[in-house]
Amino acid sequence: MNNSVTAKTAYIAMGSNMGDREQWLRQAIDSLGRHDSIEITKVSSIYETDPVGYTQQPSFLNMVIEVRSTLTAPDLLLEQLSIELQLGRVREVQWGPRTIDLDLLLYDNVSLETELLVLPHPRMMERAFVLVPLHDVLSEGHLLYNEVKDIAEEALQSRKEGITLWKTIN
Repeated sequence: MNNSVTAKTAYIAMGSNMGDREQWLRQAIDSLGRHDSIEITKVSSIYETDPVGYTQQPSFLNMVIEVRSTLTAPDLLLEQLSIELQLGRVREVQWGPRTIDLDLLLYDNVSLETELLVLPHPRMMERAFVLVPLHDVLSEGHLLYNEVKDIAEEALQSRKEGITLWKTIN
């Protein structure tokens, strides 16, 4: 990674509900990790969740990774969108089935609202399938840590969105 620019910490949510779901997640992690300006620093467990929004589709596998990157937030998002395309993501039905979905949740302590990108992710605090794996990797010192922890623990206890631990990976 280019050390002349200060790397920022970002959190990326990942989901898949088509084909070999775990393999899609692993391929996305590998693709991100091969980028010269992205270093993967933490990986959550994988959780299986019921679909939200459009419910007539298979269950998802969801996880969150923490990365350090010298890319700007918009450039990191563009890299994620490129990886989605490489891995066969097709956007036909809103919240519909997908090989892979990569959402930029947080980028350092940046608040941003553009046509392309809103940070923090505008709906992340409403989604157990995001907050439970985010809790796995979010640093205790992060501004949202306590709120994320409380919501994630409640979601796991109540099985909100049908969320269950599917697999722990290294």
